Amino acid sequence: MNEPDIRDLVDIFNRLFAVTENTIIEIGVKEPFYQAAIEDQKAIIFSREDFFSSALHEIAHWTIAGYERRRLDDFGYWYEPEGRTAEQQREFELVEVKPQAVEWLLSLACNHRFHFSSDNISQGIEASDAFQNSVKSQALDYLQSSLPKRAQLLYKQLINHFRQGEAVRVTDV
Repeated sequence: MNEPDIRDLVDIFNRLFAVTENTIIEIGVKEPFYQAAIEDQKAIIFSREDFFSSALHEIAHWTIAGYERRRLDDFGYWYEPEGRTAEQQREFELVEVKPQAVEWLLSLACNHRFHFSSDNISQGIEASDAFQNSVKSQALDYLQSSLPKRAQLLYKQLINHFRQGEAVRVTDV
């Protein structure tokens, strides 16, 4: 599978949402971050370095966040860095099901390989089977019904660009 060009993803996202949602994505930072809009400055989704998966993951979080959350830096969420306890890891997995399901479908729309993220690499913790099954179930539900509104808009544009309009099939998930 050829790696899609991240500049295409950035262009498509910014063209879709810079005006309508006052939000853009920028790549190339050491740590991902969502900066809420300030006065006349747009909200910015910063993704890690030039990693396609990082951009898709941060975008997925943005597509799910409601209006009030999008007014807060990093959507106002807590973040436990690597080195989480087993309980903290379970909590992480619970809140990551929907974003990773959206990320998976956006990845498929871009012909990009999706990887489950446990976000606890230093401890060698892989995403649990239960977490993977929950993400897959949510992705299938989104595919059969509909993604959240902003995710759906982006998904359609990505399919048109990266797959020349060829739909993602249930068997792709």
